[in-house]
Amino acid sequence: MLYPMIFNDVYKAYIWGGRSLSGFGKNLPNEGIVAESWEISAHPNGPSIITNGALSGNSLEEILKQYPEELLGDFNYRPYSEKFPLLIKLIDACEDLSVQVHPNDRQAYELENGELGKNEMWYIVAAEPGSKLVIGTADGIDKDTFASAVLNGETSSCLREIEVQAGDVVDIPAGLLHAIGKGNVICEIQQNSDTTYRVYDYDRRDAAGNSRPLHIEKALEVINFDLGDDVIKKPITIFAREDNEHTDKIELLVLNDYFKTEHWLIENEISSEDNISRFSAITVLNGSGKLHYADENEIEQIMELSAGRSVLIPAVTNKWRISGKLGLLRATLPHPVDHSLL
Repeated sequence: MLYPMIFNDVYKAYIWGGRSLSGFGKNLPNEGIVAESWEISAHPNGPSIITNGALSGNSLEEILKQYPEELLGDFNYRPYSEKFPLLIKLIDACEDLSVQVHPNDRQAYELENGELGKNEMWYIVAAEPGSKLVIGTADGIDKDTFASAVLNGETSSCLREIEVQAGDVVDIPAGLLHAIGKGNVICEIQQNSDTTYRVYDYDRRDAAGNSRPLHIEKALEVINFDLGDDVIKKPITIFAREDNEHTDKIELLVLNDYFKTEHWLIENEISSEDNISRFSAITVLNGSGKLHYADENEIEQIMELSAGRSVLIPAVTNKWRISGKLGLLRATLPHPVDHSLL
Protein backbone atom coordinates (compact mmCIF):
# COMPACT_ATOMS: atom_id res chain seq x y z
CA MET A 1 0.00 0.00 0.00
CA LEU A 2 1.41 3.37 -0.97
CA TYR A 3 1.31 6.43 1.27
CA PRO A 4 2.56 10.05 1.12
CA MET A 5 6.31 9.84 0.54
CA ILE A 6 9.16 12.18 1.37
CA PHE A 7 12.60 11.89 -0.18
CA ASN A 8 16.24 12.70 0.29
CA ASP A 9 17.42 16.02 -1.13
CA VAL A 10 19.55 15.65 -4.27
CA TYR A 11 21.86 18.67 -4.39
CA LYS A 12 23.58 19.92 -7.54
CA ALA A 13 26.71 22.10 -7.27
CA TYR A 14 26.65 24.01 -10.55
CA ILE A 15 28.96 27.03 -10.80
CA TRP A 16 26.17 29.61 -10.63
CA GLY A 17 24.73 28.39 -7.31
CA GLY A 18 25.09 29.73 -3.78
CA ARG A 19 23.80 29.07 -0.26
CA SER A 20 20.40 30.77 -0.39
CA LEU A 21 18.37 27.54 -0.14
CA SER A 22 19.39 27.29 3.53
CA GLY A 23 16.93 30.14 4.11
CA PHE A 24 14.10 28.14 2.55
CA GLY A 25 14.19 25.06 4.76
CA LYS A 26 16.99 23.09 3.11
CA ASN A 27 19.65 21.44 5.29
CA LEU A 28 22.64 22.18 3.08
CA PRO A 29 26.07 20.58 3.38
CA ASN A 30 28.44 22.44 5.69
CA GLU A 31 30.37 23.99 2.81
CA GLY A 32 30.26 24.47 -0.92
CA ILE A 33 27.71 25.90 -3.32
CA VAL A 34 24.29 24.38 -3.91
CA ALA A 35 22.63 25.43 -7.15
CA GLU A 36 19.65 23.06 -7.16
CA SER A 37 17.77 20.75 -4.83
CA TRP A 38 15.98 18.03 -6.79
CA GLU A 39 12.92 17.56 -4.63
CA ILE A 40 10.99 14.82 -6.46
CA SER A 41 12.83 13.02 -9.23
CA ALA A 42 12.89 9.68 -11.00
CA HIS A 43 15.58 10.82 -13.42
CA PRO A 44 18.82 8.77 -13.43
CA ASN A 45 20.87 11.96 -13.03
CA GLY A 46 19.34 12.52 -9.59
CA PRO A 47 16.98 9.80 -8.33
CA SER A 48 14.84 10.46 -5.25
CA ILE A 49 15.08 7.88 -2.46
CA ILE A 50 12.18 7.48 -0.01
CA THR A 51 13.10 8.34 3.59
CA ASN A 52 9.86 7.60 5.47
CA GLY A 53 7.70 4.56 6.18
CA ALA A 54 7.85 0.96 5.05
CA LEU A 55 9.17 1.85 1.59
CA SER A 56 12.17 3.75 2.95
CA GLY A 57 15.28 3.10 0.87
CA ASN A 58 13.38 2.51 -2.39
CA SER A 59 13.75 4.90 -5.29
CA LEU A 60 10.79 6.63 -6.87
CA GLU A 61 11.57 4.78 -10.10
CA GLU A 62 11.31 1.43 -8.30
CA ILE A 63 7.96 2.37 -6.78
CA LEU A 64 6.64 3.45 -10.18
CA LYS A 65 7.55 0.09 -11.71
CA GLN A 66 5.81 -1.82 -8.90
CA TYR A 67 2.71 0.34 -8.46
CA PRO A 68 2.11 2.49 -11.59
CA GLU A 69 -1.67 2.64 -11.27
CA GLU A 70 -1.67 3.21 -7.50
CA LEU A 71 0.94 5.95 -7.83
CA LEU A 72 -0.16 7.88 -10.91
CA GLY A 73 -3.93 7.41 -10.92
CA ASP A 74 -6.50 7.31 -13.67
CA PHE A 75 -4.35 7.99 -16.75
CA ASN A 76 -3.17 6.42 -19.95
CA TYR A 77 0.22 5.48 -18.55
CA ARG A 78 2.34 5.50 -21.70
CA PRO A 79 4.97 6.93 -21.69
CA TYR A 80 4.76 7.24 -17.91
CA SER A 81 4.54 3.55 -16.96
CA GLU A 82 8.33 3.45 -16.81
CA LYS A 83 9.16 7.12 -16.36
CA PHE A 84 7.63 9.40 -13.73
CA PRO A 85 6.22 12.41 -15.60
CA LEU A 86 7.52 15.32 -13.48
CA LEU A 87 10.74 16.59 -11.96
CA ILE A 88 10.52 19.25 -9.23
CA LYS A 89 13.43 21.45 -8.19
CA LEU A 90 14.36 24.40 -6.00
CA ILE A 91 16.90 26.63 -7.75
CA ASP A 92 19.28 29.20 -6.24
CA ALA A 93 20.58 31.54 -8.93
CA CYS A 94 23.39 33.29 -7.10
CA GLU A 95 24.80 34.11 -10.55
CA ASP A 96 23.24 34.14 -14.02
CA LEU A 97 22.37 30.77 -15.50
CA SER A 98 23.36 30.03 -19.08
CA VAL A 99 21.10 31.07 -21.93
CA GLN A 100 19.54 27.81 -23.05
CA VAL A 101 16.67 26.01 -24.73
CA HIS A 102 14.98 22.63 -24.36
CA PRO A 103 13.59 20.33 -27.06
CA ASN A 104 10.01 19.10 -27.26
CA ASP A 105 9.11 15.40 -27.02
CA ARG A 106 9.58 14.67 -30.71
CA GLN A 107 12.88 16.51 -30.93
CA ALA A 108 14.24 14.92 -27.76
CA TYR A 109 13.25 11.48 -28.93
CA GLU A 110 15.18 11.97 -32.15
CA LEU A 111 18.17 13.89 -30.79
CA GLU A 112 18.58 12.29 -27.35
CA ASN A 113 17.84 8.59 -27.82
CA GLY A 114 14.25 8.54 -26.63
CA GLU A 115 14.50 11.16 -23.86
CA LEU A 116 11.39 13.18 -22.99
CA GLY A 117 11.18 16.81 -23.99
CA LYS A 118 11.27 19.56 -21.41
CA ASN A 119 8.39 21.95 -20.87
CA GLU A 120 8.70 23.72 -17.52
CA MET A 121 7.34 26.48 -15.32
CA TRP A 122 8.88 28.74 -12.69
CA TYR A 123 7.39 30.10 -9.50
CA ILE A 124 9.55 32.96 -8.23
CA VAL A 125 9.98 32.18 -4.52
CA ALA A 126 12.24 35.16 -3.86
CA ALA A 127 13.90 37.82 -5.99
CA GLU A 128 16.39 40.55 -5.21
CA PRO A 129 15.39 44.02 -6.47
CA GLY A 130 16.01 44.27 -10.20
CA SER A 131 16.30 40.50 -10.73
CA LYS A 132 15.73 39.50 -14.33
CA LEU A 133 14.97 36.59 -16.61
CA VAL A 134 15.88 36.08 -20.25
CA ILE A 135 12.67 35.22 -22.11
CA GLY A 136 12.99 34.69 -25.85
CA THR A 137 14.66 37.00 -28.32
CA ALA A 138 14.24 40.68 -29.10
CA ASP A 139 11.76 41.76 -31.76
CA GLY A 140 12.89 41.10 -35.31
CA ILE A 141 15.39 38.36 -34.45
CA ASP A 142 15.05 35.29 -36.65
CA LYS A 143 17.14 32.12 -36.93
CA ASP A 144 19.66 33.53 -39.40
CA THR A 145 20.15 36.76 -37.46
CA PHE A 146 20.58 34.86 -34.21
CA ALA A 147 23.01 32.32 -35.70
CA SER A 148 25.13 35.17 -37.05
CA ALA A 149 25.14 36.93 -33.66
CA VAL A 150 26.20 33.74 -31.88
CA LEU A 151 29.02 33.22 -34.38
CA ASN A 152 30.25 36.82 -33.86
CA GLY A 153 30.04 36.73 -30.05
CA GLU A 154 27.04 39.07 -29.94
CA THR A 155 24.44 36.73 -28.43
CA SER A 156 23.52 39.08 -25.60
CA SER A 157 22.37 41.76 -28.06
CA CYS A 158 19.57 39.45 -29.27
CA LEU A 159 18.02 38.61 -25.91
CA ARG A 160 14.79 39.87 -24.34
CA GLU A 161 15.02 40.51 -20.58
CA ILE A 162 12.18 41.05 -18.11
CA GLU A 163 12.22 42.00 -14.42
CA VAL A 164 10.46 39.70 -11.95
CA GLN A 165 9.51 39.68 -8.30
CA ALA A 166 8.47 37.10 -5.71
CA GLY A 167 5.17 35.45 -6.61
CA ASP A 168 5.55 35.79 -10.36
CA VAL A 169 4.68 32.72 -12.45
CA VAL A 170 6.45 31.99 -15.72
CA ASP A 171 5.54 29.33 -18.27
CA ILE A 172 8.53 28.06 -20.28
CA PRO A 173 7.45 25.87 -23.21
CA ALA A 174 9.96 23.73 -25.08
CA GLY A 175 11.60 25.78 -27.81
CA LEU A 176 11.67 29.04 -25.82
CA LEU A 177 15.14 30.53 -25.36
CA HIS A 178 15.51 31.44 -21.67
CA ALA A 179 17.76 32.01 -18.67
CA ILE A 180 17.36 32.67 -14.96
CA GLY A 181 19.14 35.83 -13.86
CA LYS A 182 21.10 36.15 -10.63
CA GLY A 183 19.22 36.99 -7.46
CA ASN A 184 16.31 34.63 -8.03
CA VAL A 185 15.20 31.63 -5.96
CA ILE A 186 12.80 29.55 -8.00
CA CYS A 187 10.65 26.45 -7.70
CA GLU A 188 10.72 24.72 -11.07
CA ILE A 189 8.16 22.14 -12.16
CA GLN A 190 9.06 20.40 -15.40
CA GLN A 191 8.82 17.28 -17.47
CA ASN A 192 11.11 14.49 -16.33
CA SER A 193 14.04 15.43 -18.54
CA ASP A 194 17.57 16.74 -18.06
CA THR A 195 18.20 17.81 -21.65
CA THR A 196 19.52 21.36 -21.99
CA TYR A 197 21.08 22.99 -25.04
CA ARG A 198 23.37 25.77 -23.89
CA VAL A 199 23.71 28.72 -26.26
CA TYR A 200 25.65 31.28 -24.22
CA ASP A 201 27.46 31.01 -20.87
CA TYR A 202 28.97 34.48 -20.43
CA ASP A 203 32.44 33.14 -21.34
CA ARG A 204 32.93 31.95 -17.77
CA ARG A 205 35.07 29.05 -16.59
CA ASP A 206 34.88 26.58 -13.73
CA ALA A 207 37.41 26.19 -10.91
CA ALA A 208 39.64 24.11 -13.19
CA GLY A 209 39.65 26.82 -15.86
CA ASN A 210 37.37 24.93 -18.22
CA SER A 211 34.46 26.50 -20.06
CA ARG A 212 31.20 24.57 -20.13
CA PRO A 213 30.23 23.04 -23.47
CA LEU A 214 27.77 24.81 -25.74
CA HIS A 215 25.25 23.07 -27.99
CA ILE A 216 24.76 25.62 -30.75
CA GLU A 217 23.79 23.28 -33.57
CA LYS A 218 21.10 21.46 -31.59
CA ALA A 219 19.86 24.70 -30.06
CA LEU A 220 19.35 26.31 -33.44
CA GLU A 221 17.41 23.25 -34.50
CA VAL A 222 14.89 23.51 -31.64
CA ILE A 223 14.55 27.25 -30.86
CA ASN A 224 11.13 28.64 -31.73
CA PHE A 225 11.68 32.34 -32.41
CA ASP A 226 7.94 33.05 -32.28
CA LEU A 227 7.77 32.25 -28.54
CA GLY A 228 8.25 34.73 -25.73
CA ASP A 229 4.95 36.58 -25.39
CA ASP A 230 2.34 35.69 -22.78
CA VAL A 231 4.69 33.67 -20.57
CA ILE A 232 3.96 35.58 -17.35
CA LYS A 233 0.82 33.91 -16.05
CA LYS A 234 -1.84 35.57 -13.94
CA PRO A 235 -3.13 33.20 -11.25
CA ILE A 236 -6.79 32.19 -11.51
CA THR A 237 -8.62 31.68 -8.21
CA ILE A 238 -10.44 28.34 -8.36
CA PHE A 239 -11.29 27.99 -4.65
CA ALA A 240 -11.65 30.53 -1.85
CA ARG A 241 -13.07 30.45 1.65
CA GLU A 242 -13.00 33.25 4.18
CA ASP A 243 -14.20 33.72 7.72
CA ASN A 244 -13.49 36.40 10.30
CA GLU A 245 -9.98 35.10 10.96
CA HIS A 246 -8.80 33.00 8.02
CA THR A 247 -8.51 32.93 4.26
CA ASP A 248 -7.93 29.67 2.39
CA LYS A 249 -7.37 29.89 -1.36
CA ILE A 250 -6.30 27.78 -4.33
CA GLU A 251 -4.97 29.48 -7.45
CA LEU A 252 -4.39 27.82 -10.80
CA LEU A 253 -0.96 28.88 -12.04
CA VAL A 254 -0.16 26.84 -15.16
CA LEU A 255 -2.20 24.29 -17.08
CA ASN A 256 -0.84 22.68 -20.22
CA ASP A 257 -0.58 19.23 -21.78
CA TYR A 258 2.23 18.22 -19.42
CA PHE A 259 1.30 19.38 -15.92
CA LYS A 260 -1.16 21.33 -13.82
CA THR A 261 0.25 23.55 -11.07
CA GLU A 262 -1.64 25.28 -8.28
CA HIS A 263 -0.70 27.63 -5.44
CA TRP A 264 -2.38 26.83 -2.12
CA LEU A 265 -2.56 29.60 0.49
CA ILE A 266 -3.71 28.01 3.75
CA GLU A 267 -4.55 29.83 6.97
CA ASN A 268 -6.89 27.20 8.37
CA GLU A 269 -7.44 24.06 6.29
CA ILE A 270 -7.95 22.87 2.72
CA SER A 271 -9.11 19.37 1.82
CA SER A 272 -8.37 17.60 -1.43
CA GLU A 273 -11.61 18.16 -3.33
CA ASP A 274 -10.49 16.48 -6.55
CA ASN A 275 -12.62 13.44 -7.27
CA ILE A 276 -10.32 12.37 -10.11
CA SER A 277 -7.80 9.74 -9.12
CA ARG A 278 -4.34 11.27 -9.60
CA PHE A 279 -1.13 11.87 -7.68
CA SER A 280 -0.19 15.21 -6.09
CA ALA A 281 3.33 16.52 -5.66
CA ILE A 282 3.44 19.30 -3.08
CA THR A 283 6.31 21.62 -2.19
CA VAL A 284 5.99 23.87 0.86
CA LEU A 285 7.24 27.39 0.14
CA ASN A 286 6.70 29.02 3.53
CA GLY A 287 5.07 28.50 6.91
CA SER A 288 4.21 25.20 8.53
CA GLY A 289 1.31 22.82 8.92
CA LYS A 290 0.18 19.21 8.84
CA LEU A 291 -0.86 16.74 6.15
CA HIS A 292 -3.73 14.53 7.34
CA TYR A 293 -4.46 11.30 5.48
CA ALA A 294 -5.93 7.86 6.09
CA ASP A 295 -3.75 4.74 5.98
CA GLU A 296 -4.80 1.36 4.57
CA ASN A 297 -6.80 0.70 7.77
CA GLU A 298 -8.61 4.05 7.49
CA ILE A 299 -6.72 5.35 10.52
CA GLU A 300 -5.75 9.02 10.30
CA GLN A 301 -2.03 9.71 9.98
CA ILE A 302 -0.37 13.10 10.33
CA MET A 303 2.78 14.34 8.60
CA GLU A 304 4.49 17.55 9.66
CA LEU A 305 5.01 20.11 6.91
CA SER A 306 7.45 23.01 6.86
CA ALA A 307 9.20 25.22 4.32
CA GLY A 308 11.39 23.25 1.96
CA ARG A 309 9.59 19.93 2.38
CA SER A 310 8.22 18.16 -0.69
CA VAL A 311 5.77 15.27 -0.50
CA LEU A 312 4.48 12.93 -3.18
CA ILE A 313 0.90 11.90 -2.40
CA PRO A 314 0.00 8.83 -4.48
CA ALA A 315 -3.32 8.55 -6.27
CA VAL A 316 -4.39 5.73 -3.98
CA THR A 317 -4.31 8.19 -1.04
CA ASN A 318 -7.43 9.88 -2.33
CA LYS A 319 -8.61 11.57 0.87
CA TRP A 320 -6.32 14.10 2.48
CA ARG A 321 -6.25 17.62 3.86
CA ILE A 322 -3.69 20.18 4.94
CA SER A 323 -4.04 22.36 8.01
CA GLY A 324 -1.90 25.16 9.39
CA LYS A 325 -0.57 28.42 8.07
CA LEU A 326 1.50 27.88 4.96
CA GLY A 327 1.90 28.39 1.23
CA LEU A 328 2.65 25.53 -1.14
CA LEU A 329 2.67 24.46 -4.76
CA ARG A 330 0.72 21.40 -5.89
CA ALA A 331 1.59 19.75 -9.19
CA THR A 332 -0.02 16.85 -11.00
CA LEU A 333 -0.83 15.66 -14.51
CA PRO A 334 -3.67 17.43 -16.31
CA HIS A 335 -7.01 15.79 -16.97
CA PRO A 336 -9.47 16.70 -19.76
CA VAL A 337 -11.91 18.22 -17.28
CA ASP A 338 -9.25 20.71 -16.17
CA HIS A 339 -9.39 22.58 -19.44
CA SER A 340 -12.82 23.91 -18.47
CA LEU A 341 -10.91 26.14 -16.03
CA LEU A 342 -9.31 28.11 -18.85
